[in-house]
Amino acid sequence: MFRKHKQILLLAVMFLTGTLLSSAQEPVRLSLQDALKLAMQNNTNILNSDLDLKIAQKKVWETVSTGLPQISAKGAYQHIFKVPTMSFGGKTTLSNTEVPWDPVTMSGTMSSLQLLSGESIYLNSEAGTPIELGVKSNTTFDFTLSQLIFSGSYIVGLQATKVYYGLTKQNAEKAKLDVIETVTNTYNMIQLAEESRKILAQNLENITKTLYEVSEMNKQGFLEKTDVDQLELTGNTVRNAMNQIDSNLDMGYRLLKIQMGMDDAAKVELSDPLESGESLTASSVQLFSESFNIGQNVDYQLIQTSEKAAKLELDLARASYLPTIAGFYNHTEKLKAPAFDFSPKDVVGVNLSLPIFSSGQRSSIVSQKRFALEKAKNTRQYVSSSLAMQSTQYQNDLKLKLEKYQNQKKSKELSDDIYQRTLEKYKQGVATSMDLMTSQNQYLTNLTNYYQAIYDLQGSRSKLEKLFNINPNAENK
Repeated sequence: MFRKHKQILLLAVMFLTGTLLSSAQEPVRLSLQDALKLAMQNNTNILNSDLDLKIAQKKVWETVSTGLPQISAKGAYQHIFKVPTMSFGGKTTLSNTEVPWDPVTMSGTMSSLQLLSGESIYLNSEAGTPIELGVKSNTTFDFTLSQLIFSGSYIVGLQATKVYYGLTKQNAEKAKLDVIETVTNTYNMIQLAEESRKILAQNLENITKTLYEVSEMNKQGFLEKTDVDQLELTGNTVRNAMNQIDSNLDMGYRLLKIQMGMDDAAKVELSDPLESGESLTASSVQLFSESFNIGQNVDYQLIQTSEKAAKLELDLARASYLPTIAGFYNHTEKLKAPAFDFSPKDVVGVNLSLPIFSSGQRSSIVSQKRFALEKAKNTRQYVSSSLAMQSTQYQNDLKLKLEKYQNQKKSKELSDDIYQRTLEKYKQGVATSMDLMTSQNQYLTNLTNYYQAIYDLQGSRSKLEKLFNINPNAENK
C-alpha cells in the first residue's frame, strides 16, 4: 500500500514538474503597449531616474532641516592627577615665637611688637583647611539646543531645493521619453524582420517547388542544366538573406529584452501586426498639422530650469553679504561637582556672524555668477531657436519619408507582379533563366527598400513625437 502511494506521489510530482517546465518555456506575447509598460517598470535608466527622484526628495528635506531646531548631546570624562586647592585663611594668634612666612599657604608671622622689657610679641597667621577646586575624576554631559534665526543662504537654499527637485523630475521625464523611443524603434525593427522573413520563406517555398519542376523538365531534355543551376543559385541567395534576418532577429529580441529589463533566457513573441497602409499613413499625416509648443519640450524645460538654477546661484552669492543669526541653549550636568563650581549649568545666547571685509572675494564671486546667468539666458535663446528649426526639419523629413514609403509600396507591388509573371513565363519556356534571376533580384531589392521605408517612416514619426512630447503608445509617461 505504501509503495502504491509512493508511486502515485512520484507521478504527481513528475506531472507537476513537467507542467511548470512547459509553462516556463512558453513564449511571452507582447504588444507594443505591453513592451512599453514593462520598460517603464524594469528599464535600468527608468529605475535609476526613480532613485534620483527619491534622492532629490531626501536632499530637499536635508536642506529644510538645517533651519529647524537642532539638539545635540556630548559626554566627556577627565581625570586630574593633582587637584589644585585654595585656602581662605584660618586664624591669627599672638605668640612670642616668630614663624617664617609661607606665601603659598599664606601662613606665618604677619607683624611683630617689641615690649619695654625687650620681649617681642608676634602676630602669626595659621593656614586654614585647604579646599579642592576640582575633583580627581569626573564625567560631564552637555545638552545643546540650537535654532537658526536668520540666514540669507538658507532662504536661497530653500528655493534651490524646489528647482533641484524639478530638474531631477524633468530628467526622469526625459529618460522615459528616450526609453519609449528606443523600445518603439526596436519593436518596429523586429516586426519588419519577422515580416520580411515570412515573405522570403514563402518565396523560397515557391522557388523550391519551381526548382523541382525545372529539374524534372531538365531530366526529360526540355530545359538546359544552366536553367536548373540558375534557379538553385536564386534559392541560395534567398536562404542567405533569411539567415541574415534570423541573426538580426536574435540580436533584436535580445536588445528588446534588455530594454524591457527581462531575463535573456525568456522567450518573447510580438503580438502586434506590422503597421502599414492606411494606419501608418494616417498617423503620419496627423503630425503634419501639429503645432510645436516649445513649452512642452523636455529639453527646453531643462534649459529653463538651468537658467533658474543660475539665478539662484547669483542670489546665493549675494546672500553671503548678509549676517547669520542663531540662538542656542546649553545645559551641563556633572556626576561629581567640586565644592566650588563656577561654571553655570544653563546658558542661553545668540550668535551673530557678520561678514565685514573679504578683499573683494565676495564681489568676485557675485560677478562670476552674474556672467553665468547671462550665459544661461543666451543658451535658452539658442536652444529655443534650434528646437523651432528642428520641429520644421522633422516635419519636412516626415513628409519625405511618407512619400518615399508610398512610392516604395507601389514599386514592391509592381516588382512582385513582374516576378510572378516572369516565373510563369519561365515555366512555359518563354522567359530565360536570366530574366527570372533579374526579376527575382528586382523583387528582393524593392522588398528590402519597402521595409526600410516603413522603418524610416516610423523612426521619423517617433523623433517628431518625442520632440513634441506626445506618444499615443505610452500610458505612464
